[in-house]
Amino acid sequence: MTDAPLLEMTDIHIEGRTGDDWVPIIKGVDLTLQRGEVLGLIGESGAGKSTLGLAAMGFTRDGCRISGGKVMFDGIDLLASSVGTRRDLRGSRIAYVAQSAAASFNPAHRLIDQYTETPVVHGVMPRAEAEADAVELYRRMQLPNPEEIGFRYPHQVSGGQLQRAMTAMAMACRPDLIIFDEPTTALDVTTQIEVLSAIRDIVAQFDTAAIYITHDLAVVAQMADRIKVLLRGDEVEEAPTREMLAAPKEDYTKTLWAVRSHQRAVQPAARGVPLVELRGITAGYGRVPVLKDVSFEIHKRRTVAVVGESGSGKSTAARVLTGLLVPSAGEVLFEGEPLPPDFRKRSREQLRQAQMIYQSADTSLNPKLRLRALIGRPAQMYLGLQGAALDERVRHLLNLIELEPDEYIDRLPSELSGGQKQRVGIARALAAEPKFIICDEVTSALDQIVAEGILNLLDRLQAEFDLAYMFITHDIATVRAIADDVVVMQSGKVVEQGEKADVLSPPHDPYTELLLSSVPEMDPDWLTRLLKERADIADG
Repeated sequence: MTDAPLLEMTDIHIEGRTGDDWVPIIKGVDLTLQRGEVLGLIGESGAGKSTLGLAAMGFTRDGCRISGGKVMFDGIDLLASSVGTRRDLRGSRIAYVAQSAAASFNPAHRLIDQYTETPVVHGVMPRAEAEADAVELYRRMQLPNPEEIGFRYPHQVSGGQLQRAMTAMAMACRPDLIIFDEPTTALDVTTQIEVLSAIRDIVAQFDTAAIYITHDLAVVAQMADRIKVLLRGDEVEEAPTREMLAAPKEDYTKTLWAVRSHQRAVQPAARGVPLVELRGITAGYGRVPVLKDVSFEIHKRRTVAVVGESGSGKSTAARVLTGLLVPSAGEVLFEGEPLPPDFRKRSREQLRQAQMIYQSADTSLNPKLRLRALIGRPAQMYLGLQGAALDERVRHLLNLIELEPDEYIDRLPSELSGGQKQRVGIARALAAEPKFIICDEVTSALDQIVAEGILNLLDRLQAEFDLAYMFITHDIATVRAIADDVVVMQSGKVVEQGEKADVLSPPHDPYTELLLSSVPEMDPDWLTRLLKERADIADG
């Protein structure tokens, strides 16, 4: 590293518009980054992590403005530079990997076309060379069929595969600085290891600096040289990673470091007719098979965690349950009675009983509707609520998800943080008063503190309303905290299933053992040690 920093942000103030007023988001934060250095930026949802990361590019989202401070990139004053200068830097020398790949790719263009656009436009390499480079980076990102996957459209790959394709795309021009905004949030633990390893290797190989934004403390421990902690737009503390892990100074940081305390009350063993049952389900998309003779049960007051790698069929099983995907074989039963396989043939009451909280809040919330309408629509449609009764229901749900009604009820999704959007998705599912809720990675976008609150909320609602949950997740810590039963899926098949204590206790199925061994630990040497162990095993 040289003495001159690559990036120097001084006394940054950023404001967001709320109605006719401007409210502070970032309140005088400093940030310095040397070439080849990785800075971990952590804090709970709404702390300003993503806003500060974008400001490193001299950029703010609509409705925000940089009201004070200076951003110097390699001697260039980004805030004083022309629009053309900043445009030339973005993509070529400064790249950004967004939290939601699904919301960031153009759905009308193939992955490889979107990859090659930036290096070709910036004159880094011709199209043919860019295509070959894409295949190489797809391979390093452990994407399946790297020679062919680039010719798919975004909707034709899984969420985890799409996130890896975006990471490869950001690296196309070998930039000097990359802002990683929760790049492994959508990834299962086994895939996450490969992506983290690839990111570390490329950062080291090309002496690339990086800002790594995350709420996963075990991940930031593997990636960052230094860690900066934010809380509601203020800097809490900053220190080298090992020093921060060993002895955080501030109370807030110590709270973040604390192990998740959520403990689920032990539920009685499942008996009687299941609330929901998948029986011999085989399904796919076109001629591509995804689920292969899948069967499992979900009982009242119980939570079934469905775990497995990206592309294992977890979300596809949820689509079959909700009638969004018609299986080629098998049936779905609700309280012992078969459901029509197509949701369009189910009654309104059958539709009401099963609701879904989606993985990507960015793409599942209508950006033109305010929270009043987003949360109110299910209550209006299924429960017939109108006027004051509907307003009261929406406000009650906002209180449940810890968003102050008077402040949030008339906001648009664009005026919320990622974690707040996810909580709105939870409120929308609850609005219909269902018996069964599918939770598709509902805590993946949330920091540890907020996630614990959401898990406690789901527990409380389950006990009060006898709810059943299908909890799709790749977070084994969440499985330990929330599940009664566990279903492990691999390549569209159920590998292992049973009560949590049985599935998570040795001896394990080899695939379950792989998942459990891939959970990151709060040890900066964990990833290096794991990769070496696996390399030694592979070498015999």
